[in-house]
Amino acid sequence: MDTAQVYPTDLTDSQWELLKNLLPKPKSGHGRSGRPTIDIRQMINGLFYLNKTGCQWRMLPKTFGHWNSIYHYFSKWQKEGVWDDIMQTLNKKERKRQGKQEQPSAGCVDSQSVKTVTQGNQVGYDGGKLIDGRKRHILVDTLGLILVVFVSAANVGERRGFKELLLDYFSDGVKRLRKIWLDAGYSGEPLKKWALLLKKTWQVKLDVVEKEGKGFNLVKHRWVVERTFAWLNNFRRHSKDYEEKTCHSEAMIQISMIAILLRRLE
Repeated sequence: MDTAQVYPTDLTDSQWELLKNLLPKPKSGHGRSGRPTIDIRQMINGLFYLNKTGCQWRMLPKTFGHWNSIYHYFSKWQKEGVWDDIMQTLNKKERKRQGKQEQPSAGCVDSQSVKTVTQGNQVGYDGGKLIDGRKRHILVDTLGLILVVFVSAANVGERRGFKELLLDYFSDGVKRLRKIWLDAGYSGEPLKKWALLLKKTWQVKLDVVEKEGKGFNLVKHRWVVERTFAWLNNFRRHSKDYEEKTCHSEAMIQISMIAILLRRLE
């Protein structure tokens, strides 16, 4: 067992070796107060602990450092796109480990409505699920790895969430993605028109997969994205939406995927 580990969520030495070169370089020396700069490994440990246990920021054990400093880095790196970049890099490593090309050719989209516990921004009522809160929209590959996440108010429809995911995914260049499986909630005439644009612009074909029969059963292709939501539910921070900002909700989901991928790759 790694001597550096205090909590089960702490990075192992092999995980830290995978992660440390993907992080921005910390400031050297001492801060204005004369105190040493934050221990980045312990800061990541604190984020993993908070995400897994669902504790409040102020309740973080002091062994990780001051909670306010950890929150500062969490928020700063979210704004800079660091968490997303790390997740994408580890995604590619995991796909390569499983004999896949770095970029997927097929994926699946779904959403999940959850209650909120803060008076944050972008909160709404999902009349279908009878939930007052937010909605998590995700695009995953055929392995269930998250390619893009978009968090909105719960009253935002699946079609708009889907568009946001695709616009984000294709915003940074040419991609291999050619097919996306969806459920019936993404059907409708407006989306059909947009699907024609997708096919023309990015050569992406949409395939709506209907559930067959009654009761619980695995839906072809779509079960992969449902499993991804189940992975996220293993992190108590996702039992509800605890974040004030939706961008922080997205970052927490990215951090969960980073933790999952590091365990697989070490």
